[in-house]
Amino acid sequence: MKRLFSILAITCLMAIGTVNANATTAFASATATVTSVTQAEPASEDLTFHQELKKRFIEGGPGFMGIVLLCLILGLAIAIERIIFLNLSTTNTKKLTQNVEDALNSGGIEAAKEVCRNTKGPVASIFYQGLDRADEDIDAAEKAVVAYGGVQMGQLEKNVSWISLFIALAPMLGFMGTVIGMIQAFDKIEAAGDMQPSLVAGGIKVALLTTVFGLIVAIILQIFYNYIIAKIDSIVNDMEDASITLMDLLVRHKK
Repeated sequence: MKRLFSILAITCLMAIGTVNANATTAFASATATVTSVTQAEPASEDLTFHQELKKRFIEGGPGFMGIVLLCLILGLAIAIERIIFLNLSTTNTKKLTQNVEDALNSGGIEAAKEVCRNTKGPVASIFYQGLDRADEDIDAAEKAVVAYGGVQMGQLEKNVSWISLFIALAPMLGFMGTVIGMIQAFDKIEAAGDMQPSLVAGGIKVALLTTVFGLIVAIILQIFYNYIIAKIDSIVNDMEDASITLMDLLVRHKK
């Protein structure tokens, strides 16, 4: 009897050990599976913004996407150049006017012209042109200020029209890519003689990507364009106010 119980006990222990071993093996296998899945998911989702952008750009096709990218590069180059130029052209008008007035009162026209020569910006250039004609009469000085103000305004607006061209051109190229992508999709359907989603998906994907990139370029350039226009308007207003102030100074100096 004791021997029977011993055999049963050994059998139970062996069975329990087998179950535990199987459970451990299953658990390890499941853990390995979960780990591999977990490691595989980030591999597909772990793309950075630049990598995703590059991937979508390549999928959109090098033809139209390259032209849209060229519009962005040229537009940004012109916009950055204009922003630097406009910031360098910004002058403290009140300080310049005060310096010119002090120079007029202390040293006359030549001293005021020297102040303008040592100051950068379109306002100082307009002041110099007006002071240079001040020995003739007030009307001649006013005409010189108005004429040279138009020249300075043209320099401020130089190449800005190119930015507006790229703003209009980028989405138009994107829409053209959309049309071409749809045509390619229908060509594939016609060649296959069957309406399969896989045939249409590629063409529609190219169409949507070109449109999206074209709109993104237009939005970026539009922000820079509006900033540049606002900056130009601000400088032009300063030029007009300063011109009126200069005429008043010259009238008082003549008396």
